[in-house]
Amino acid sequence: MGVRPDSPLRPEPSQWEFPPAESADEHGLVAVGADLAPGTLLAAYRSGLFPMPLGRTDKLGWWSPDPRGVIPLEDLRVTRSLRRSLRRYRITADVAFADVIDACRTIERPHGWISPDIRDAYVRLHRLGWAHSVEAWSEEGELVGGLYGVSIGGLFAGESMFHVDRDASKVALVSLVGRLAQGGVGRLLDVQWATEHMQSLGAVEIPRSEYLTRLKAAVKQPSALWPR
Repeated sequence: MGVRPDSPLRPEPSQWEFPPAESADEHGLVAVGADLAPGTLLAAYRSGLFPMPLGRTDKLGWWSPDPRGVIPLEDLRVTRSLRRSLRRYRITADVAFADVIDACRTIERPHGWISPDIRDAYVRLHRLGWAHSVEAWSEEGELVGGLYGVSIGGLFAGESMFHVDRDASKVALVSLVGRLAQGGVGRLLDVQWATEHMQSLGAVEIPRSEYLTRLKAAVKQPSALWPR
């Protein structure tokens, strides 16, 4: 994996220019094509977009759903059973990024989107210091849950999470929220769509216009600290 820099390294600017997020169609699709270069990915997230293939095709779509799913940091739902689970796992950050994204890939999902190209793109972004993971380890030292996403200033754009032990991914999420909350108000935890599962953890839907306003302010904030 190499040594991750102490602060994010600025990649080459993207050769692509995205349409505004407000131009999305009724499904949230803004554009098709472009590439997964680090500069392109960062430009997309700063514009309120994220990549996901179109169905089962090789075409790359750029999405900005309306409404948008976010988790207000102060409203994360930590149940009594989850509080007990917090004591079961050891939590780390950026220790096993590639392993986390590979675990997310192997989980069977109705609309799996982590292709080899997407996997490699986020590993490159991690090496530059822009993509991060939170890992949950069992007492035996096995990776049993985690999540990954992209961090720009006060934005954390969650991409995927996995678990093989009870509540392991939720414990990783609790750790992430605690890390973001240390940065004060204005931090933005984006989960793209507020699925039923994410709503059970506190996710809510906000209009795209509100998301874009909050995003503009969030990316200007100092970045969260991600220790080695």
